[in-house]
Amino acid sequence: MAGSMEDQAKLVFGDHVEGAHAFAAMLAEHGVERGLIGPREVERLWERHLLNSAVIAELLPPGSRVVDVGSGAGLPGIPLAIARPDLELTLLEPMARRVAWLEEVAERLDLSITVLRGRAEEPAIRARLADSDVVTARAVAPLERLARWCLPLLRPGGQLVALKGESALEELERDADAVRRAGGGRQRVVSCGDEVLDIPTTVVLVERDENSGRRDGGRRRRKDR
Repeated sequence: MAGSMEDQAKLVFGDHVEGAHAFAAMLAEHGVERGLIGPREVERLWERHLLNSAVIAELLPPGSRVVDVGSGAGLPGIPLAIARPDLELTLLEPMARRVAWLEEVAERLDLSITVLRGRAEEPAIRARLADSDVVTARAVAPLERLARWCLPLLRPGGQLVALKGESALEELERDADAVRRAGGGRQRVVSCGDEVLDIPTTVVLVERDENSGRRDGGRRRRKDR
């Protein structure tokens, strides 16, 4: 395990670590006044937010089409975009002021991402983002609600990656049946960044049932990128 926070950042972000520093500086300068993070979070941006978010990149196959639902301050979406420029990444956020923030960050850091205003449950959003490979969510909603919102955005066999922390196993046990009813297949709790972070990131992984597309009438297959 790396010793200092800077060592951890270099391991997680690699050649893109300067972009991570730039994002951290933007959050430290503007995050509190714009209602993106609480005052106490400034001192632990790296440990609690940037590194915690970026390590889930180890779960994402190269070139994945990823939707970050309820992106807010840009977590985990912006750290993922910095660490993994190969991803086809859409940041979905319903609040106009947060959409403006995400667009500013994308422009300032020259990130090749799409920022979209809307909610995952809206029919137009589902139509636009259908057949994604991965949907991520951090501090958005309980697992049962997340499954209903996010699983329809996935292709059959695609994966919901929900950052849940200490509540992960409890939520999975409580909501497993509801997740299955929403179209979820295999469900499990995993940790990310075990070899790098002092406190690894705990996530719930839910695969969309391979048969769910047929049950709900099927979905158009995504076009080749």
